[in-house]
Amino acid sequence: MELLIPGLPDEIARECLVRVPYHCWGAVRSVCKLWRDEVESPDFHGLRRASGLACPVVALSQSEPVPVSGGPASKYAFTPSYRVALFEPDPGAWRTLPPVPGLPHGLPLFCQLAGAGRELVVVGGWNPETWVASDEVHVYDFIAGAWRRGARMPGPRRSFFACASDGRRTVFVAGGHDEDKNAMRSAMAYDVARDEWTLLPDMARDRDECKGMFRRGAFHVVGGYSTEMQGRFGKSSEAFDLAAWRWGPVEEDILEAGACPRTCVACTDGRVYRCRVGSVVVMEGKGWQPVAELPKDARVTPHMVAWRGKVLAMGSASHGVPHAAYILEEAAEGKGHRWERAVVPKEYSGQVQAGCSLEI
Repeated sequence: MELLIPGLPDEIARECLVRVPYHCWGAVRSVCKLWRDEVESPDFHGLRRASGLACPVVALSQSEPVPVSGGPASKYAFTPSYRVALFEPDPGAWRTLPPVPGLPHGLPLFCQLAGAGRELVVVGGWNPETWVASDEVHVYDFIAGAWRRGARMPGPRRSFFACASDGRRTVFVAGGHDEDKNAMRSAMAYDVARDEWTLLPDMARDRDECKGMFRRGAFHVVGGYSTEMQGRFGKSSEAFDLAAWRWGPVEEDILEAGACPRTCVACTDGRVYRCRVGSVVVMEGKGWQPVAELPKDARVTPHMVAWRGKVLAMGSASHGVPHAAYILEEAAEGKGHRWERAVVPKEYSGQVQAGCSLEI
């Protein structure tokens, strides 16, 4: 019988292979058919998780900062070109994914990112050249180390919709507005493995510029506004229960009147955090309790991404300057929360438009 690594029992060889960093899987699977089958096997990734080797990865749609000619080194001009930046919180490492084929001007503006298993899904957005809404889907397979085109979103092209994933294989989309600026209440689900979209029942309310979160077995759509409200954010939310396959009742007064839900994030333990007037708050019952002030150099256009029990906040001190990143986590023995500054190389200090986390 052919061995994974000549001279080693397969169980020992497998222990070696599961320790290969995820960004090298593409090279590993190209070595031979045995290694390809091993890396693609669910048992391989189950062993990574069981061994504590699965690592959280934050994916960001981030602009590339470009020094202003003749200006101070600390000044930056941001182009409308975005790419996928990856941040590994545990080692503090930053990487960039290969460009998406067929997108010469970078990621679509205002696209959404969602992690589904070992794949990253880029949904919708605006063409950077024409500013026309896109219904395209692009999927990055971390095993193959390559992009593929997914099935287009059905229905009218929409912008500023809620988007979230169950973390396994399904990405949910709801609300936003159509090309005539009409707020929408329709929703759908994308099965990444089957490359198929399924229409869901409509939400109870139209929700433009709403925020999507996956929390405790349900897809939550928070805030947003109707066509008539035109930018005056509402306070309610509603959730699609996967087990019951229906929307639950609208929950009123989840947010303050006029509060933008853009920074709302849900941790895997179900806690919901968001930014509010220079601080981070957590949902307790139907109220919000402050847990920490936002660092001063991350208070402008902050973006938040959650994983496990931690939250990444990335923002700037003012418009047009490099962005800083901080990680918020609970202190030991219930002593509140604390910030840990993340080292951000200059090339990863651009503005963030969307983000998500994956467990790889």
